[in-house]
Amino acid sequence: MIWTPHATVATIVEQNQRFLLVEEMSHQRRVFNQPAGHVDENESIFDAAIRETLEETGWQVSLQGFIGTYIYQAPENGVTYYRFCFAAKAEKRITDQLDQDILAAHWMDMKQIQALGEQLRSPLVLKCIEDYQQRDPLPLEWIYEHPLPSANAKQSAAG
Repeated sequence: MIWTPHATVATIVEQNQRFLLVEEMSHQRRVFNQPAGHVDENESIFDAAIRETLEETGWQVSLQGFIGTYIYQAPENGVTYYRFCFAAKAEKRITDQLDQDILAAHWMDMKQIQALGEQLRSPLVLKCIEDYQQRDPLPLEWIYEHPLPSANAKQSAAG
């Protein structure tokens, strides 16, 4: 069996002591999560975090710092997820069109989030927010991504 971990990103977006969460369907359950998702092939984790937040909430954000890396094995499917979590600032609401699995985007305070209990998609949702509240995010420069080869260079090499 080949072990295939999944690289994911999540953003903590806070505004007026409320956090941006998404209500979504996962394994036939209605759950709440940060804006989060998989890193696409040839996509930087920074770009993935900005893209996922926009697709799931309609908000354009700017990344402000790195909160941490979180590793979680989901009991529903046995997949190990490596989550890179970022602090982000909401810049502008761009669209009401959300990904098809997203039911709605919500601004919620900490008490509302804690009250969700088992409706949180995973324990990482609350853990990431608590870490964001308890420590300063690291500078984004602490993450190094070697430049990805351009699509043209790949086509020439295949060529």
